[in-house]
Amino acid sequence: MKKLIDLNADAGESIGRWRLGHDEGLLPKVSSVNVACGWHAGDPATMRRSVALAQAGDTALGAHPGLPDLVGFGRRAMALSPQEAADACVYQYGALRAFADSAGVPVTHIKAHGALYGMTMRDPEAADAVVEATTRLGLITVLLAGPTADRAAQRGARVAREAFADLEYHDDGTIIIEPNPEAKDPELCAEKAIGILRGYVFSTTGRRVDVDADTICIHGDRPNALDVADAIVRRFAEENVRMAPMAEVLAARSS
Repeated sequence: MKKLIDLNADAGESIGRWRLGHDEGLLPKVSSVNVACGWHAGDPATMRRSVALAQAGDTALGAHPGLPDLVGFGRRAMALSPQEAADACVYQYGALRAFADSAGVPVTHIKAHGALYGMTMRDPEAADAVVEATTRLGLITVLLAGPTADRAAQRGARVAREAFADLEYHDDGTIIIEPNPEAKDPELCAEKAIGILRGYVFSTTGRRVDVDADTICIHGDRPNALDVADAIVRRFAEENVRMAPMAEVLAARSS
């Protein structure tokens, strides 16, 4: 069983007076955070606050670009070319980078959100374009653990292979993206996280699917995200698993 892992959270998803998630409580519990950059969620003030929270919690900061679909929260498919998908990631990273630079906080990675993340799962050309753009920026690309991530890593890209403690899996190892996340049993999520450390998840049909993950994700917009995080962190402590930012996990993997 792996004893070193990154725990990341998708966060920074509030807009104006509309508050979503539990960022103040959640960010100190994880080792990396993926901050929405304004297209699917988030706004300038939320990005600024998210950078400050990451800095205060010594949490690695990443950009979480999505599709330009506030109403659908970036979870509805759109027809983008591979280059458009890459450009969307670079553009939104730039917005977060401005706030991060002003606070002296490095941005370490890019992880696409929702339907844009789904494009990287299903479309090899889109995945290649996003990885190439992220690599040119000197950043880590977060991709679903599996063939696409492995192929990008074999080509020399810095890739963090991701698994999900609070999402369900298809038999082929792809995730089921929920349009409206509901509360999940924290202990079941923690058990799934431990399974990931042991190299597997179970699909909705009960099939065992092998996974090789560097980082495990939980979603900040889940109603009981704090309880899920607490349960996972507690199980990690019981199993003597150390949490570290994905850059450190990748360095250990390659050593």
